[in-house]
Amino acid sequence: MLRVFRQYYPVRNIFFVVGEGLFIFLSFFLASLILLGSESFVFDLWLFLKILFVTGVCQASLYYNDLYDLKITDSFKELGIRLLQALGIAAIVLAFVFVIFPQANIGRGIFVVSIGFIIVLVLSWRYCYSLVLTHGIFDQKIILLGSGELAKNIKDEINSKKDCGYTLSVMVPECANDIDFTEQNNPAVICKKNYEGLCELAKALGIQKIVVGFREKRHAFPTKELLKCRVEGIDVVDGNSFYEMLTGKLRVEDINPSWLIFSDGFQKSGMRRFLKRSIDLILSFLLLLSLSPVILLTTVLIKIDSKGSVFFSQERVGEKGRIYRIHKFRSMVADAEKISGPVWAQDNDGRVTRVGRIIRRLRIDEIPQLWNVLKGEMSFVGPRPEREFFVRQLEEKIPYYGERCSVKPGITGWAQVSYGYGASVEDAIEKLNYDLFYIKNMTTFMDLMIVLRTIKIVLFGKGVR
Repeated sequence: MLRVFRQYYPVRNIFFVVGEGLFIFLSFFLASLILLGSESFVFDLWLFLKILFVTGVCQASLYYNDLYDLKITDSFKELGIRLLQALGIAAIVLAFVFVIFPQANIGRGIFVVSIGFIIVLVLSWRYCYSLVLTHGIFDQKIILLGSGELAKNIKDEINSKKDCGYTLSVMVPECANDIDFTEQNNPAVICKKNYEGLCELAKALGIQKIVVGFREKRHAFPTKELLKCRVEGIDVVDGNSFYEMLTGKLRVEDINPSWLIFSDGFQKSGMRRFLKRSIDLILSFLLLLSLSPVILLTTVLIKIDSKGSVFFSQERVGEKGRIYRIHKFRSMVADAEKISGPVWAQDNDGRVTRVGRIIRRLRIDEIPQLWNVLKGEMSFVGPRPEREFFVRQLEEKIPYYGERCSVKPGITGWAQVSYGYGASVEDAIEKLNYDLFYIKNMTTFMDLMIVLRTIKIVLFGKGVR
């Protein structure tokens, strides 16, 4: 496994993305070779740089069209449609770039010819990769100890993500009654008393990792057998740590304070805070300046569309529990909660105005929060700020909910790009799982990844209410 932006990815997956980029580069190279001749490639660094740029645009278009989400592109038909869409979008983007910077143009004929190579090479590459995933080639074999909710969630994650890089070879329950023999392809086995023979079983099956997901570790914990496995070179991992690595989130229902205390992360050095604040200041100022025409147009449209103030201000809970006023463009009718009181927004909420639906879909209503960022009350990336009314309720129902206030709230966040909008206690728990992962693993590079995923969500209007 390779750790990138504080998340773990199978090396095989990194190789797949890099390999696809090389094939796209090769497609443009071959098209240039055919149309320009081999003489054009003698020490022509500028041509190589142009091909590299075009390759980057094409691969970014593949990403923004969900071509790296294997759950979406699980059929050949869907893959083909999205690939053509991605190449079409890339062509439009490159056309604009070439108009502004003519010197970057690689030639219309080269792009057209290269599309044929891209389709053939990319589809062939992905077919070979699907065979690797289907047969579990290069997967790391694991044994999962336990049969509680944590163990079941780990099992479901592995089974649902064919590109997770793991194969569940054996699942050892805490007692024989936990085994569901009616389940198809059940990998469960029963070990002897005190899990005797666990190390021998692992060695016989070529197991590389044992994940410990017991409901209760104080009773019948196989210390001797796990120590023997560790000495024999088999990796032994706590279930919560493995779940975090596998999913990019925590499970507040399963973790205990001692795990949080002794786990890695939660590093908030002075230099990191200074860098984050500097980026917030520079970007918020530049964006407020550059988006001023959009701000002016939105102001006029809101005034024309409905009565009431252009801006909507509301108290939210910020860093260390401080109360501050968040600012947005008003997207609902004036005094929307006068009758209902504080409520979460719902799908097709009748309180949303005509202009409000548009600015919500495009996330334009969030632009005034740049002022909150400039003032230091918010950051670009962080847990979304919640109202004190809901915070007090959720703190009583959800463990560790108050830990969200250990960092500045953000305009966007890891929970927003990973889960979307929440309108219930269950949603709040799931978003907290992602927020705690962010707080635990936050870095500048992770912030950059969240911003890139936010752009994708804004472009396609996902998660709007």
